[in-house]
Amino acid sequence: MKMRPVIKNKNINRGAAILSLIFAVLFFIVFARFFYIQATGEVHGEALVERAEKMYSKTRTLEAYRGKILDRNGEAIAEDTSSYKLIAILDKELKGEHVVNPEETAEKLAPLIGMQEKDVERILTKKAKQVEFGANGRDISQTLKQKIDDLKLQGIKFIRDKKRFYPNGTFASHLIGYAQKDIDTGETIGMFGIEKSLEKYLQEKDGYLRYESDQKGWKLPNGKEEIVAPKNGDNVYLTIDQKIQTFLEDSMNEVAKQYKPEKIIAVVADPKTGQILAMGQRPSFDPNKRNINYYYNDVVSYPFEPGSTMKIFSLAAAIEEGVYNGNAYFPSGSYIVSKNAKAIRDHNGGRGWGSITFNEGVQRSSNVAFSIIAKELLGTDRLYDYYSKFGFDKKTGIDLPNEAKTVLNSGTEVDKVISAFGQATAITPIQQIQAATAIANDGKMMKPYVIDKIVDIDNEKVVEKHKPEVAGEPISEKTSKKVLDILETVVSGEKGTGKPFRIEGYEVAGKTGTAQIAAPNGGYLRGNDNHIFSFLGMAPKNDPQLIVYVAVQQPKLNGGVGSAPVSMIFNTVMKNSLQYLQIKPTEKSKKTSKVEVGEKLPLLREKTLKEAAELVKDKNFNMVVLGDGEKIIDQFPEAETSIITNDRILLQTSEKVKMPDIIGWSKRDVMKLANLLELELESNGHGFVTKQTIKKGSVIKKGDKLVIQLKDQLPKEKEEDEKEEPKEEQKAEEN
Repeated sequence: MKMRPVIKNKNINRGAAILSLIFAVLFFIVFARFFYIQATGEVHGEALVERAEKMYSKTRTLEAYRGKILDRNGEAIAEDTSSYKLIAILDKELKGEHVVNPEETAEKLAPLIGMQEKDVERILTKKAKQVEFGANGRDISQTLKQKIDDLKLQGIKFIRDKKRFYPNGTFASHLIGYAQKDIDTGETIGMFGIEKSLEKYLQEKDGYLRYESDQKGWKLPNGKEEIVAPKNGDNVYLTIDQKIQTFLEDSMNEVAKQYKPEKIIAVVADPKTGQILAMGQRPSFDPNKRNINYYYNDVVSYPFEPGSTMKIFSLAAAIEEGVYNGNAYFPSGSYIVSKNAKAIRDHNGGRGWGSITFNEGVQRSSNVAFSIIAKELLGTDRLYDYYSKFGFDKKTGIDLPNEAKTVLNSGTEVDKVISAFGQATAITPIQQIQAATAIANDGKMMKPYVIDKIVDIDNEKVVEKHKPEVAGEPISEKTSKKVLDILETVVSGEKGTGKPFRIEGYEVAGKTGTAQIAAPNGGYLRGNDNHIFSFLGMAPKNDPQLIVYVAVQQPKLNGGVGSAPVSMIFNTVMKNSLQYLQIKPTEKSKKTSKVEVGEKLPLLREKTLKEAAELVKDKNFNMVVLGDGEKIIDQFPEAETSIITNDRILLQTSEKVKMPDIIGWSKRDVMKLANLLELELESNGHGFVTKQTIKKGSVIKKGDKLVIQLKDQLPKEKEEDEKEEPKEEQKAEEN
């Protein structure tokens, strides 16, 4: 009997058992794995829900905008604007999309983005799938993008972006500061000035839209959707007036060009409220270019010996205390405080003017007169009490960063005496402005401020609102009127040092100052140019609406007088600002100044040129006609805008407009033209137009780019038509 079949069956059974065991183990493993995944929701440490979301969930950024910085009238000083970032696709797997000829592409692209051809070619030959072009490839304008697109360069693409833009260029730059993008995060961050100090208000936060999609990325009709709205930055409204700031910038440019000073500092303020209407300095910078090498706002951060402008407050203290008799006489020339002290001398070499009244001493800016007031009439302790009341021993608390501490030197009796005429003490320009508000505002001293309000534009809610704040009442209304009367004679009197600051049609009250500059090794710098020349003035005298302070440090006078560069700024800014604000001239001067008062521009749109000319025939406006039509279809500025003498009024009479000759125009007038005709404007330099890229007579199209070159000196052929009347040379100056 054969047993082989039995052995075979046993082998089969054993094999079946082993297979069953293997399947059982596999089933257990699969079941255990399934149970683990079900319980933890993870595979290889990755959450399946998250992986599914990545595969079937799409997120789109909802872009937010950084808050704008605007002037008191809502004109933009800093804002976000659209731009583009240039990239190149080098991934060869993207057929028809990548750069195929780096040499030819570099040759055509380099001139447009301001790079060397070899540098562009080096970027285009990198071992990367996609490359950028650094700073030269960022902030690309729409006009430049179009020029690059027209070249039809394969592999050259654009990514939509935004940039921080400052439409006025060099404009209150140390006040505004600048913001720029962080290369790593892509966020725009304030780096300096208000852009930095108000970062928490201006900063935006992007939102997003997240939705479920199919494998191709299409949104599912009934899929889940999550929306987080973007948070735009808050808008910051300043007290700065764009028009007055422009007057200031233009006049500082002229002085910087002609006199090449080390510094210019200037401020315009409303004495009734403490609002700063304009603030500037030289040297300055264009925040679009960030060509900055000096980061201090000198108006608040630069304390220095003020010189004779300090006499305003010494005079006010003496009048308030009842010890000042303007008709009393004193011996001018020199004065000895104590036996061991050097004699204090008047600025004409100590010769003086003989025995003169104290009122004449104020007009002539006699150091001896104020030494006697401080030492004998008032007493230095009482004088310093008033300096404290005027705020010279503390910061003003203005809403700007980095306000400097001041130094009231009270070490010796001599120091206290000479502080009466602005030596031995260092204060900031903003402190002088604050103290001057008490003189111009019936004794009430107003705290200065530059931020009017901060507005949450998403919710249309005012987040913060600043209001006028009385910082003290150092003197009475009666004293303030008396001081103004005396200071007016400094300007109007034949013996006054302020004669160069006379303004036709307005009574100006003010005081000149000539401060010495400390030498590095002790003592003071020598030489006529080595001074800080200044003027602190208020107008109109009977009810001051504006305070203007101007200081010019170490101008190149070439034998001239220090008041010349200061008066170029003060007179221009004060006169134009008063007219712009429609402040009426002094009654007795109305007849001679009527045509110079600020006027409101009438509505000229839909009028014929003849009708428009009739409406403004007595206004002394400079009308520029654009187009060849007979009826006005658009105008700039708009109706009801305040216009001053010789302002350019642009009247468009047809859709087809030819480029006018703008050589000799100011930047402000060219900005009007660009605004009206929707041109992209780029300017280089300061002052008046000397070159224009769109030729005279060329037909203009919307979006055309106009590049202008500016210089502080007018082109020779334009000088006869547009230069100002020469100023009368000053024959006397204080020291």
